[in-house]
Amino acid sequence: MNAPAPLFETFGCRLNAYETEAMRALAAEHGAGDIVVVNTCAVTAEAVRQARQRIRRLRAENPDKRLVVTGCAAQVEPETFASMPEVDLVIGNLEKMQPETWKNLATGLIGETEPVLVDDIMSARETAGHLIDGFGTRARAYVQVQNGCDHRCTFCIIPYARGNSRSVPAGVVVEQIGRLVANGYNEVVLTGVDMTSWGADLPGSPRLGDLVRRILRLVPELPRLRLSSIDSIEADPALVDAIATESRLMPHLHLSLQAGDDMILKRMKRRHLRDDAIRFCAEIREARPDITFGADLIAGFPTETEAMFENTLKLVEECGLTWLHVFPYSARKGTPAARMPQVPGKTRRERAARLRALGDARAAAWADDQRDTVQRVLIERPEMGRTESFAEVTFAAAQPVGSIVETRISGHDGAVLRAG
Repeated sequence: MNAPAPLFETFGCRLNAYETEAMRALAAEHGAGDIVVVNTCAVTAEAVRQARQRIRRLRAENPDKRLVVTGCAAQVEPETFASMPEVDLVIGNLEKMQPETWKNLATGLIGETEPVLVDDIMSARETAGHLIDGFGTRARAYVQVQNGCDHRCTFCIIPYARGNSRSVPAGVVVEQIGRLVANGYNEVVLTGVDMTSWGADLPGSPRLGDLVRRILRLVPELPRLRLSSIDSIEADPALVDAIATESRLMPHLHLSLQAGDDMILKRMKRRHLRDDAIRFCAEIREARPDITFGADLIAGFPTETEAMFENTLKLVEECGLTWLHVFPYSARKGTPAARMPQVPGKTRRERAARLRALGDARAAAWADDQRDTVQRVLIERPEMGRTESFAEVTFAAAQPVGSIVETRISGHDGAVLRAG
C-alpha cells in the first residue's frame, strides 16, 4: 500500500510557491507523508489572519495528521502559531529547506516534545541548494536566484522573515534552467525577494544583468525568459541593455514602486523618488517600445494625505503602468511604519479601491489597443495562455498546453484578450 502523501497549503508570493514544491520533494524523498504543512506569508496582518483561519479548517478536516506551520509568518511570530491548539510544530524558513528536518519529521524525532524549531534567520549565509523541476503548469517554470533583503523599508517585515540577501551562483542557475528546458518548459521566470541585489554577495559582485545575459547565451534553446519583480532604481546597465536588445527576455517588468509621492517614499525609506521611476519607465519604453509595466502600490501609508495619494494616482499615468498590484497599508508589528500616525482604515480601503479602479481602466485601455494585433501566446491551460506582455488570452478551441502559438486578437473582456 502506498504511503500517504503530505498535504501542502501555500500563502503569498511565487517564491513561497517555489519553496513549497521544494518541500514537497524533500518530504517525498524522506517519507514524511502523514502531515499537513501550511507555508505562511507575513506581508500583511490580513495574510496572517487568513493563515490562522485556514489552519483551523485544515485541522478539522485532518484530525489524525500532524499539522506543521512554516514560512514567513512562522519565522517572525512563531509564538502566534505555537499557541494554536491545532498546530503540532512550527518550523522556520531556514529549517523548512533542510533535508534533515524532513527526515526527522518522517522518523518522529521532531515535533513530539519541542513545538518550535525556528533559528535566527539573520545567520543564513546561503540560499537553499534544492533544485526542483518547475511547478504550476507544464508551460512555465520558476527558478529562485536570490533570497532575503538587505534593505529596511519602514513598512516591511520580510527581511526579518527571510534574512539578508543571498544569491544563487550563476552556474547553478544556468544548470537548472538547462534541465528545465530539456524537460519541455518554454518559459522560465527568475524569482527572488530582492532580485536586483543578485550577485552582491558572490565573488566579483556580478549584477542581475550579467546573470540574464549568461542565461540567454548559455541556454540558447530557451524561448522565453521573464523577470518576476525588480527594484527599478537598482537596475544595472547590463540589465537595461538586455531588456532593450534581447527578444527572448519578455517585454514585461513588474516594478516595486510602492508610492508616487516623494515625502511618502522617504518615510517608507525607499531608495528612489517619483522622478526616478518616471525616468526609468520612459528610458525603457524608448529602448523597447513594446514593454508593459506592472507595479506594487500601497494605499493609505501612514501620514498619507489626499494630495500625497493623488501623486500616486498621477504616477500610474506618468509611468504608463498597465498592471497594478494594490495593497491597502497594513501595519506590521515591529516595523517603524507601525509607530507612525496611521491613516483611518476606511480611508485606506477607499484609496485602494480608487487605485484598483484606475488599474482596471488602464488594463482595459491597453487591451483595447491590442485588437487586431498578432500575439505569441504561451498556452497554460487548453483554452488560456499569456502573451509576452503577460496578458491573459482566452481561446474558443483547446490548444496544446506548453506550446507557443501565434494568434490574432479579436477583442477583450476587460484586461483579458480574446483570440480568434
